[in-house]
Amino acid sequence: MDDSMTQKGIEMMTILLYIGLALFIAAIVGYVLAARINKDNTSRLKKAEKQALKKKHKTWQLISHALLIIALGSIGTSLIQSSAGKYSLDKLNSEANIQVTTDKDYGRDHKDGTLMYEMKIPTSGTHSPHDLKFGFYKERPGYEMLVHNLEHGDIIIHYHPDAPKELTDRLEYLTHFRTAGAGVLAVPNPDVPADQEVVVTAWTKTMNLAKFDEASVGTFIHDYINKGPEQIPANIRLGGGTM
Repeated sequence: MDDSMTQKGIEMMTILLYIGLALFIAAIVGYVLAARINKDNTSRLKKAEKQALKKKHKTWQLISHALLIIALGSIGTSLIQSSAGKYSLDKLNSEANIQVTTDKDYGRDHKDGTLMYEMKIPTSGTHSPHDLKFGFYKERPGYEMLVHNLEHGDIIIHYHPDAPKELTDRLEYLTHFRTAGAGVLAVPNPDVPADQEVVVTAWTKTMNLAKFDEASVGTFIHDYINKGPEQIPANIRLGGGTM
């Protein structure tokens, strides 16, 4: 994405935000006018005058409702675009020289209950019919569900349960990145080898890092997210935890 496109995007988000705020203020003014008109509609007025004020009150209410809806839509769109730009996958494309292991594919059948895996930190295999929401986890989820997330193209960052806050803060930031129907999870895992700080996985892919390096993890996410054998559209997955 070149600088001109980025600048145009920022300008568009700013315009939408200002339009939304202006319309929101106009809607508030409309509601105030409608309230005053309604207050003026007293029993002392003639029937025709009361009907005219009642119609005027209803008109201002409808106008205010429409302005409010458009305002919220403009502000919401601006905020969504702002968030999307902040967590664009392009930001993660450091093109770092990463060492990734291609693991054996142990299949992708679905089965309830506790399951055993050939790998210490599995990247494929029979798994739960249910997956997990994207995001940062403070408690370890079961591999049965994590493998299902991998099947859908998610990236999982495994970290030591006693990892320092400065590391977990960086991992939490990375969990906001997503594309199409796939996202990122960070989970505490005592199975991470003692000589590694994080283990990053995708479907049949593993990257071990003795020291966390955001450029390497970002490159892994950029290269392997949404590359699972079963890709689900974003409007169906809704951030994971829906399958």
